[in-house]
Amino acid sequence: MNQPSQSGAPLSPSGLALTPLLLFLALFFGAGLYFTAQGDAMGFYQLHAPVAILPALALAAFIAWRRGIKPLETLLNGMGDHNVVLMCLIFLLAGGFVEVSKAIGAVDAIVSLGVGNVHPALLLPALFVVAGFISMSLGTSMGTIAAVAPIALGVSDASGLDRALVLGAVIGGATFGDNLSVISDTAIVASRTQGCTMREKFRENLKLALPAALGTLILLGFLGETAPVQTPDPVSPWLILPYLIVLGLAIAGIDVIIVLSIGLIIAGLFGVFFAEDFGFAAYTTHIWDGFESMVEITLLSLLVGGLGALMKAAGGLAWLARVIGKFARGHRSRRAGEISIAALSATTDVFTANNTVAILISGGLARDVAQQHDVPPARAASVLDIFACVTQGVLPYGAQILLAASLSKVSPLELAGNVHYSWLLGGVTIVAMLWPSRKRKQAEAIAAAD
Repeated sequence: MNQPSQSGAPLSPSGLALTPLLLFLALFFGAGLYFTAQGDAMGFYQLHAPVAILPALALAAFIAWRRGIKPLETLLNGMGDHNVVLMCLIFLLAGGFVEVSKAIGAVDAIVSLGVGNVHPALLLPALFVVAGFISMSLGTSMGTIAAVAPIALGVSDASGLDRALVLGAVIGGATFGDNLSVISDTAIVASRTQGCTMREKFRENLKLALPAALGTLILLGFLGETAPVQTPDPVSPWLILPYLIVLGLAIAGIDVIIVLSIGLIIAGLFGVFFAEDFGFAAYTTHIWDGFESMVEITLLSLLVGGLGALMKAAGGLAWLARVIGKFARGHRSRRAGEISIAALSATTDVFTANNTVAILISGGLARDVAQQHDVPPARAASVLDIFACVTQGVLPYGAQILLAASLSKVSPLELAGNVHYSWLLGGVTIVAMLWPSRKRKQAEAIAAAD
């Protein structure tokens, strides 16, 4: 359905409406690559993303205005979207929890009690499994990254493992669990839009996710050179409890905002009783320091939400859906249908930077494509969910990568290259779609004969 203009007439789809995002990417990543090539180790932090997106917002507002849309109203509605505001709250609470936990010595306690007793080759696979289990239980990759990333960073610092590699394992595990969880919003939306049950979608997903997960575990077992873990000076073992409580609440399925809020309070209480020189003033200061560390990602999330709303209102996403729909109609086979659904899901996520929103937008068209090409509903839901999650897991300006990058001070582009599970899952699914099964050959032969 086309977006109406101020006059009430429906707007036609427009590829021009997508150019602001291309401008933002060209400015941000172009500058990062340029400064990195000049030998600056922090090249991707020379032009901050919230500044790089301003010309894109101006261009998007101009395009919207030319098409008869109120740009300021549309921008503010996009920035105030429920999902965008929720992400910003998660960023702030995660930053506060990380800073307070570090200040009271919780990370040192984890390293002292556990990491030193784990074989170095098992550190990365263990982080992947832990993140996957929590994400499957919680149904959100964002909440998982917020809970597990501080532990992963402690592991990285103690073992000598590269931070990007460690956080890539966490993001990969979070993506694995989110994609398979029966309470994940992406899984629920995908199954509902395609008309299948969660159980059917889970079974179809597992066929593709399990080989990718096993391949990731093997790969992580061989990656990364670790030195013997340097355990810190003895600290109170009680300081590990804030992390355990946060992980336990996450596994129990408590809302991530409540989980992080409780974790922040408990971390402060444990700091008062078990850490040295930690009072109320220090507690509030560390919370604020954590908030400050998340200012950039919070601003970017708000502005990306506004940019996405402007591009959608100007007909950009409708144009994208029409182009992919034309390809699907021009190729009559189940393989073409699955490829069209995958392309629709991934491309929509690139332009929205939100996998749930991407599935909501593309779900209706994906169902039409599936019906036209005899793609079973469970298969369509699986492909739709997988490529939204895969794309979101490696998108340098996506919330998952940005959260991990903000916590670790690692380049988003470097993190994206280390999320091995997402790349493997995408590759496994593409091979499965292209592989000529016996049933597919028979169906296509019958169709050709008719």
